[in-house]
Amino acid sequence: MKAKISSTQIRPLSAAVALLLCGGHASAQQVADAQAANLDTIVVTGTRARNRTALDSTSPIDIVTADDLKAAGAVNGELGQALQTLLPSLNFPRQSNAGGADMVRSAQLRGLSPDQVLVLINGKRVHTSALVQTESTTGLGTTPVDLNAIPISAIKRVEVLRDGAGAQYGSDAIAGVVNIILDDSPHGGEITTSYGAYHTDFEPTKRTITDGQSSFTSAKFGTELGSGVGGFLRGGVEVNNHNATNRAGFDNFAGDSTPDNLKLLGKVNYAAGDPKLENYSGWLNGALPLSDAATLYAFGTYAHRHSTGDNFFRYPDDAANVKSIYPDGYRPVGLGSSDDIQGTAGVRGRLGEWDYDASLTYGDNDFDYRLRNSLNASLGTASPTSFDTGEYEFAQTVANFDATRGVNLGGRDYTLALGAEARHENFQTHAGDPASYAIGPVTGVPIGAQAGTNLTPADTADVSRNVQGVYAELSGNLSDALFVDAAVRYEHYDDFGSTTNGKLSARYEITPQFALRGAVSTNFRAPSLSQIGFESTSTGYDNNGNLIDSRILSVNNPIARALGAKPLQPEKSHNYSIGFTATPAEKFDVSLDIYKIDIDHRVVLSEQIGGDALTEFIASHFGIPGVQAVNFFTNAVDTSTKGADLVANYRLPLYEGTLTLTGSYSYADTHIERVADTPAELVALGNDNVLFGLQSRNILTNAAPRNRGILSARWADSKWSLLGRATRQGSTTRVFDFGGGFTPTQTYAAKWQLDAEVEYKFTPTFSVAVGGINLTDNYPTRSSDDINYFGNLPYDIISPIGFNGAYYYARARLTF
Repeated sequence: MKAKISSTQIRPLSAAVALLLCGGHASAQQVADAQAANLDTIVVTGTRARNRTALDSTSPIDIVTADDLKAAGAVNGELGQALQTLLPSLNFPRQSNAGGADMVRSAQLRGLSPDQVLVLINGKRVHTSALVQTESTTGLGTTPVDLNAIPISAIKRVEVLRDGAGAQYGSDAIAGVVNIILDDSPHGGEITTSYGAYHTDFEPTKRTITDGQSSFTSAKFGTELGSGVGGFLRGGVEVNNHNATNRAGFDNFAGDSTPDNLKLLGKVNYAAGDPKLENYSGWLNGALPLSDAATLYAFGTYAHRHSTGDNFFRYPDDAANVKSIYPDGYRPVGLGSSDDIQGTAGVRGRLGEWDYDASLTYGDNDFDYRLRNSLNASLGTASPTSFDTGEYEFAQTVANFDATRGVNLGGRDYTLALGAEARHENFQTHAGDPASYAIGPVTGVPIGAQAGTNLTPADTADVSRNVQGVYAELSGNLSDALFVDAAVRYEHYDDFGSTTNGKLSARYEITPQFALRGAVSTNFRAPSLSQIGFESTSTGYDNNGNLIDSRILSVNNPIARALGAKPLQPEKSHNYSIGFTATPAEKFDVSLDIYKIDIDHRVVLSEQIGGDALTEFIASHFGIPGVQAVNFFTNAVDTSTKGADLVANYRLPLYEGTLTLTGSYSYADTHIERVADTPAELVALGNDNVLFGLQSRNILTNAAPRNRGILSARWADSKWSLLGRATRQGSTTRVFDFGGGFTPTQTYAAKWQLDAEVEYKFTPTFSVAVGGINLTDNYPTRSSDDINYFGNLPYDIISPIGFNGAYYYARARLTF
């Protein structure tokens, strides 16, 4: 079919473009009927009742469709970035110069820690990554789920429950649940390819830069299994690549004022931006009826990712350099390799009055970190320049049995759900090659591979645990207007004991157009195995720019115990929410939810504890010289988070098409209620040694934006789809503690981001789209001279708008 744009199409196109200036959130389907169907989708997250939709659920639930994800314009097909673009309550900042954290990015829900949100695939628990985030700002000390390891083309929809759900799903669901529903179509397929790049005017160096070129290709196909029996097999592959970006400024430092160092003044010596990424992934989803009452099902995902990221520059006459190897200095390059696999197999069906689901899920993440363009200065001229610094692995096996049935109590029908879960977890680390941690013959210089979190044989961990849990849930209408859902869950951990949690939620329909809803729950998060067993040795820069040798110690390490470390306890929360949903008109709906989350005993990585007294204490009591700083995990803080979420949708016919307007807003404010006292053992080593200082407080309270708002407009007819999105990223604050009372603080102002996309269907099966993210080429506030590391890092990483500038892309899609 030959494409032709008529004058009748140009008029609505012009009108829609004007309306698109309102900005937007790509949460609408391409037509109003599809959007209405989206709101009426039966949700499977947060309740075992069989007939609840997003609007009549007892807790707030966002539904993000496959079309929404495509229109998010995610760089390199990143699921996490797409969800941040679409959901104001979810934050997914980019890291830089943060080791493996550049590659495994952390997602926050409602401003809480990345490990306080539970991720499911088709309702089954997803394993976390193996990499411990020890060099990041967001999620410091956590091992989050790697959302970007889940192929974005595999997704039918995403249900995001913005409420605590520990009584229904167990550990980690303090902030909420992200449930990813896989594509299950038994027919047809799709091929999508896109290409994009950043093109920006970079003010700090007065240059126009084009970089970060990204390509993405996915293909998927479905077929029936068994003629006419309802079986299917759906699967696909993705290949995506993303070139590095660099937004470093001119260097005004140059280390010690030696002639060779001074030659580097005014040059771009650092690299600040995205790492280079290569991604290959695949997925399968299938089901085969065994009889009228039983169906065998299986699904799984696999992803391999390789990253190449830069670290801080080392100057020619730096103690960390060997000039005969690097006469002009060097910038170590980190090489990360991640293999991630998740698979589930099970049987579901009906036995008597019960619907049952029995499944076994296995997940594993293996992360290997290497360095090139580095050296171990203590080895002198004999030092290699490439190192394997260590390997991390986390494996999880989960057996689930769930059963539901209808029951009649007092003349009313209810849904009763019972279930049990058994989970085995294992976390292991493996030492790097000997040269990465060797203590060479050259003294007075840093030990170990530069820019590496080096794992020595003494650091390696192999820790496991078993978890058993049971739950019960009863839901139904107590009256025609009042729906109630009550759940209780008991879990036992073989490493710290048992916990019981409950949730009571309800929805009261005042009129068919207006309803109140609310929930009260207790939730928990077990300390991760990595927080219990992880140890590492590294040489890096402290806050004053000095190279130091430091160690992260497990709470079971005798040195940590001598410094006051105690066995970790689980985090426990009390969640409260109240809100309303309203449909004042057929094509208009709105919801508002206000919440409070109190969390006790939050697990954090302590401040870096250092000083001459510490070095002497470790040397004299444990015979280990040269340790200048240590960290360990601790239940150091209680917090309280208060917030609100607002979502509104309006749909109306416009010219031969449909216009959907959406507005959403999220506010989350976290305050610290209690900080644990500094152990007496640390007080004896110096008053500056605290468990939880200014920088750690900053990470938990205001390093993430307290508020984000998204406005959208989307118009579509049978040929055109036009999208505009305006996002207001709230302000953030960064605090550094350089010691001696010098604590520079800067607040980065709120910023607006404008995105847009135009898609045209040349045929019913083939379409092309062009779009842009941050079309106004907006940047965060420039960092002050106290924070920008001598001009090298002109922008901070904590702003959700990022510091890469404008991104443009084109996409083609063929369905069959």
